[in-house]
Amino acid sequence: MNREDRLYSAAQVRELDRLAIEGQGIAGYTLMQRAAQACWRVLRERWPQARRIAVICGRGNNGGDGYEIARLARAAGLDVKVYAVEALPTQGDGLRACQAWQAERGDIEAFSGALAPADVMVDALFGTGLARAPEGVAAQAIQAINAANAGVLAVDVPSGLDASSGRAFTPTVRAEATVSFIGNKLGLHTGDGPDYAGTRHFDDLQVPEAVYEAFAPQAQRLPQALLAQSLPRRRRGAHKGEHGHVLLIGGNLGMMGAALLAGRAALRCGAGLVSVATRTEHAALLSTAQPELMSRGVRDAIELRPLLARADVVAIGPGLGQDAWARGLWSATLESGKPLIVDADALNLLAAEPVALPDAVLTPHPGEAGRLLGLGNAQVQADRLGALRALEARYGATVLLKGAGTLISGRPPAVCTFGNPGMAVGGMGDVLSGVIAALRAQGLSAEAAAQNGAVLHALAGDRVAAGGERGLLPSDLLVVLRSLANPL
Repeated sequence: MNREDRLYSAAQVRELDRLAIEGQGIAGYTLMQRAAQACWRVLRERWPQARRIAVICGRGNNGGDGYEIARLARAAGLDVKVYAVEALPTQGDGLRACQAWQAERGDIEAFSGALAPADVMVDALFGTGLARAPEGVAAQAIQAINAANAGVLAVDVPSGLDASSGRAFTPTVRAEATVSFIGNKLGLHTGDGPDYAGTRHFDDLQVPEAVYEAFAPQAQRLPQALLAQSLPRRRRGAHKGEHGHVLLIGGNLGMMGAALLAGRAALRCGAGLVSVATRTEHAALLSTAQPELMSRGVRDAIELRPLLARADVVAIGPGLGQDAWARGLWSATLESGKPLIVDADALNLLAAEPVALPDAVLTPHPGEAGRLLGLGNAQVQADRLGALRALEARYGATVLLKGAGTLISGRPPAVCTFGNPGMAVGGMGDVLSGVIAALRAQGLSAEAAAQNGAVLHALAGDRVAAGGERGLLPSDLLVVLRSLANPL
């Protein structure tokens, strides 16, 4: 795992910083200067025509980074205006940086509610030290940054964003670019983080690898290369039986499309056989729409059991509903002992009567996760990693928690940073269920199928979004899935 893919909590990054200073003998002021240089490089690359820079500094080390950025900008001939919010630094490296700016006859204006026009605003207010809503003059400064007609660069973390959870307090700086140092912060990549951080950059500030060996990261970012590692070429003598038999259960009255999308996704991702157990009214229509699907109308659990017996993996939930028919099929599925992919209404049935599912992948969105845990949606989003761990503990399953920065069970937990807002449309989760089921049927573990499935699904969404996010349909992903599922 490379350094950029290791994701840490705010507390962990502070410990990495301490270990670099105390254990490796790197001066804190040297790290501060390196951080400023990293920010300056990004600023010049992103806003090469900028001539006026406003640097909004807090009183801690994040503010110290800001004073050093101001020095670099003025040395390059830019017009630099520095604002101090609340107070000047009074100790440590932040004080040293502030004094260095002043020694060069740099002016500091106390922020009083307004910012002068600038081409770029540099947010150097809080960094990782904030875990509550900004108040008073700090909140006013954040509002002024957001109201400015200028580019916004956040130093380490947008002020107002929880670096550990990705929760954005009110207000939070909405940056166009963020430069993170030493350890990449989990909160930049999940929850509200992607919306507020903008383009994310990382610089390890030349910290030695020995520092990172002290403890494991909080999470890992999944790379696109994961697919090539997990989905090798097939042998020439392969046959369909080697590639698994997926049974999809769903498609209640009025929801046939969900089962069709899941079935098509399973086929496009390489399942050898795909059966669909659905309402009798839909079976013939499904076979007509996709002849490769073996569609069977089932009226009850008795008719489902022979299909369960023949399947290697069962995906249940797409278009399932929660009526008597759905509950009967759910009960029979639980009794089968088969590896499961549990989505949509099957998750709601599970929430109503919780049971342990050690050989299952649960794929809830935040609302479903809340019902599974007896929490509200906002509580889940405020601590997505905590919610993931709570779901694992309660159900004993592999969990994929959907949303910006999808979280997936793993050691450490994984974050999928691919995907886009165009994928927020009905039916997209059905496609994901089919993807994961196909990978599970081809021999991947529950954890590997969930992680690879998340990457495969999200990359497909990104590829088709090249033509625009608005109006993107789940069915647009299907042909793209095939090429991505063959990375070699």
